[in-house]
Amino acid sequence: MNETANEAGARPGPGEDTSGQAGQKFRQESTQERLNKSKLRMEKRGGKLEAAREKLANQKPPKRPGPVKRVGRAAGRGVHGYVHGKLFQVEQDNVGTEGAHRSEMVGEAALRGGARFVKKRVRTHPARAAAHAESSYLKAQADYQTRKLAQEHPEAMKNALSRQWYKHKLKKQYQKKEREAAKQGTKAAGKTTAATGRAVAGFVRRHPVGALILVACFLLLLIMQSCMSQMVSLGNTTVGAVAASTYPAEDGDLLGAEAAYAALEADLRGYLDSYESTHSYDEYHYDLDEIEHDPYNLLSILCALHEGAWTVDEVRDTLQMLFDRQYILTEDVVVERRYYIEHDTWTDEDGNTHTDSYRVYYDYYICTVTLENFNLSKLPIYIMGEEQLSRYALFMATLGNRPDLFPGSGYVGKYVTNPPPDYEVPEEYLADERFAAILAEAEKYIGYPYVWGGYSPSTSFDCSGFVSWVINHSGWAVGRLGATSLYNICTPVSTPRPGDLVFFVGTYDTAGCSHCGIYVGDGIMLHCGDPIQYSNLNSSYWQAHFYAYGRLP
Repeated sequence: MNETANEAGARPGPGEDTSGQAGQKFRQESTQERLNKSKLRMEKRGGKLEAAREKLANQKPPKRPGPVKRVGRAAGRGVHGYVHGKLFQVEQDNVGTEGAHRSEMVGEAALRGGARFVKKRVRTHPARAAAHAESSYLKAQADYQTRKLAQEHPEAMKNALSRQWYKHKLKKQYQKKEREAAKQGTKAAGKTTAATGRAVAGFVRRHPVGALILVACFLLLLIMQSCMSQMVSLGNTTVGAVAASTYPAEDGDLLGAEAAYAALEADLRGYLDSYESTHSYDEYHYDLDEIEHDPYNLLSILCALHEGAWTVDEVRDTLQMLFDRQYILTEDVVVERRYYIEHDTWTDEDGNTHTDSYRVYYDYYICTVTLENFNLSKLPIYIMGEEQLSRYALFMATLGNRPDLFPGSGYVGKYVTNPPPDYEVPEEYLADERFAAILAEAEKYIGYPYVWGGYSPSTSFDCSGFVSWVINHSGWAVGRLGATSLYNICTPVSTPRPGDLVFFVGTYDTAGCSHCGIYVGDGIMLHCGDPIQYSNLNSSYWQAHFYAYGRLP
């Protein structure tokens, strides 16, 4: 739970450069035109859908087909509907799916052109026409909604990191609509299922062997079509995102870089372990941090600083630079003027013994050895520009798509094997428009990785950077503030309500508040942990570090 220590040094937010306003205006007009065309296309297909449904409702009852034919048709519609339903869900998840869907539509058109009698039946049969019109309408609606979201939230769609995580919000919205639609259709689906079940039962009684063969063929067809469709869709829509978020270096170089950095740490550890045998001071004091780093921090930094593939030899200077920035070794030697008493005994001419005492001065050397581990995860904000920091955040969000390289890393558990659970804020809390605006902005970034000093969606966030961004885009204008400064602009409250802020102390070594989040009610906060997530305030950890609730002015 780290926080940027330099509030005044925050970088300016994105979009402040106005040198390309003319070109930007042209792009905005072009985007609006495409959005309008997409909307018209959706409305046109919506009209066709209504006409097809009306025609279907007015048709005469068809002659009841045999049970085998009815099952076959239901299976065909079920597979087709499933494929298009999954594709529509992926479209809502990722703008890049649009190209894949266009390719699928071209392939379907060619297939229908090669079997004209099938095409004719789709057009002439009212039920099939309605299904086709509904499929077309859903495609047009998905295209329009995707373009609309991209226009309304350009800040969330302008870089690879934002597009990767913005899909989380869209996915939750679609899943919610899907659940509601499923509830409404349960009753009708039950009647259809019962009727189909009776017909199938009759066929099975008459033709048991044929039924088994039919079921086996149907399952095989379903599995093959489903797998092929999903492979094509996922292959087209994820290849770009996966490539952008994958470490570009070869495994041997990735492992070699980690080994080279670990060797530098081993040398440092050996130097400290043998310090007293290689130095000649009189007294030693040690104040040493742990010598450690996470390999994913190291590799993500290297891949962000060195674009494209690299080798171990090419990054050795970078490794040394990072090592020198992470480990700060100081040796403070104090020299004290000390003395001891020397006694000199002698005998005079008369045989009397005398003893003289005097001081003998010498230098006494006291050495204090201090090792500060600055933490490799804190370095990117100090050594990278915004574009490099964005790449670093993307690599950390995916662990370079190589969680298998270092399965013992803590990031694998937090990001891959045990990600934060979902949480649904109760609807009644959203009646407060102030809180609804805060939550709508904050939930866009769930899953973003923690980046020390991060201040925007393009760089990801730290805890105060996340809270500052959210409230600045929800009606306030407070700038980029640290946790303590955010607390200072709030009014302390003992009974929090959704939309208040919550503050903590002692989550790491710093003065004042060290962490902050957004309270969403029922003892839950949304905050930039690692990654951005919902957390229960009643846990022993947060209770031990809790400081106060604060209400924004």
